[in-house]
Amino acid sequence: MIGNVAIDGGKSDTEKSRTPSAPARRSRRVRMTGKERREQLLDIGRTLFAEKGYEGTSVEEIASKAGVSKPVVYEHFGGKEGLYAVVVDREMRQLLDMVTSSLTAGHPRELCEQAAFALLDYIEEYTDGFRILVRDSPVAQSTGTFASLISDIATQVEDILGMEFKARGFDPKLAPLYAHALVGMVALTGQWWVDTRRPKKNEVAAHLVNLAWHGLGNLEAKPRLIGHRKV
Repeated sequence: MIGNVAIDGGKSDTEKSRTPSAPARRSRRVRMTGKERREQLLDIGRTLFAEKGYEGTSVEEIASKAGVSKPVVYEHFGGKEGLYAVVVDREMRQLLDMVTSSLTAGHPRELCEQAAFALLDYIEEYTDGFRILVRDSPVAQSTGTFASLISDIATQVEDILGMEFKARGFDPKLAPLYAHALVGMVALTGQWWVDTRRPKKNEVAAHLVNLAWHGLGNLEAKPRLIGHRKV
């Protein structure tokens, strides 16, 4: 009888189980602000440049790791060269700030210690940045980003050496020569230490200052050559 038949406009549990479920709502990708995207690209570029160098890094790889298209990279930096320039500039300012802010002591020997520690601290805390600075511009070269940075640091040191030279009766005009020699010695040692990390940082600093200080402490006012070659 019709009266005994339950009329249900809905579907039975069996029918419901056979009905394809609605597709799961996709999680929305968090949209970054322009500033956040720029910082993300800089972080990714910094890591890749440290690992592969400038030539070994491509815009495609940077964009892929950021989850964006290549035009986004061009929009923010104009290309790989622009991104690399910003990364290098940041690292140079970071290292220079660490060195200049560390030179606070009055005694010249302690100043040497502070300068050595500043560079070693940077290498330890900003290893990727140091690799970027020295990978494509070795410290031994006379030009390039790291060479210009070393020159900037030496300029800070030469003022201190100039005063010390004058007090000891040496020619202060030679301070730039000694400043570049000392800073270059520390920089080259740091380039070696970034991979070995032995001995410990404080030991490396102590040995650097040992060589620098005892060398400076026994300077001849007019150094002479003992070999046959004079020119």
